[in-house]
Amino acid sequence: MTTQGSGTASGQVARLVRRGVVAVGGPDAVKFLNDLVTADVTHAGPGSAVYAGLLTPQGKVLFDFIIFRDGDDFWIDLAREKAADFAKRLGFYRLRANVTVADRSADHTVLAGWGGQPVDSARIAAPDPRLPALGWRAIVAGDGPGYASQADYDAHRIACGVPEGGIDFAFGDLFPHDSDMDQLGGVDFTKGCYVGQEVVSRMEHRHTARRRFVIATGAGPLPASGSEIAAAGKPIGTLASSAGRIGLALVRLDRAKEAMDKAEPLLAADTPVTLALPPWARFGWPEPAAAAAHEP
Repeated sequence: MTTQGSGTASGQVARLVRRGVVAVGGPDAVKFLNDLVTADVTHAGPGSAVYAGLLTPQGKVLFDFIIFRDGDDFWIDLAREKAADFAKRLGFYRLRANVTVADRSADHTVLAGWGGQPVDSARIAAPDPRLPALGWRAIVAGDGPGYASQADYDAHRIACGVPEGGIDFAFGDLFPHDSDMDQLGGVDFTKGCYVGQEVVSRMEHRHTARRRFVIATGAGPLPASGSEIAAAGKPIGTLASSAGRIGLALVRLDRAKEAMDKAEPLLAADTPVTLALPPWARFGWPEPAAAAAHEP
């Protein structure tokens, strides 16, 4: 991958040093990746990226990432602490496929920008595939420019209601539906088989997702990530990352809705909170059981 000359961009640009880069190339790269990940990698191309995950056979999210394509090569933006493990796991799956896999985290940087256009130095750049409001993502050789901090980016991401693996949830713990991947373009339900596909398809068709990330707003600054959210002393979910009074929370939708219907105070540790669905969510709060039972 090459980069063009330096430049500036309006808006905010942050170096995401917590993100790593894995490159996948070779004649069989498209089929190899498509047989493994949750999204259709053929949708990645010039100016277009794909959000996807690699799951356990039981359907839990092991890695989530953004995939770019530069000619015949795929460049994958993922949690830096997981890059070596991801490259190693792809090696296990490679078998006789004619592909190359390399961890390029040491010599490439992931950029995130919002409120402007990608910087000139970012040849591999695209709108964030999860949500237009997030802005754009890019991979550049070297350090790349940065005018904002990772904390600035996280405040923007949290305000948009978008969770991130390794920060808001532990890898290996959640299904894609739990982490809202199905809502954010991270799962293609028509492309055919991939690792964990049967479990994910079953959850989709049976509408069995009960946990979701929602937006939590505190009466004051929110407590630490991992704090329990409770109603009437009973747990309904867990607070994830936050910025000031705004945070993300993984909650049981039915328990949260029941508590809200009863006007029970919701507490994250000792801080009163209110919960709201992200504006992009296609899921809703569940209907009360009694009302649902009388629907035709």
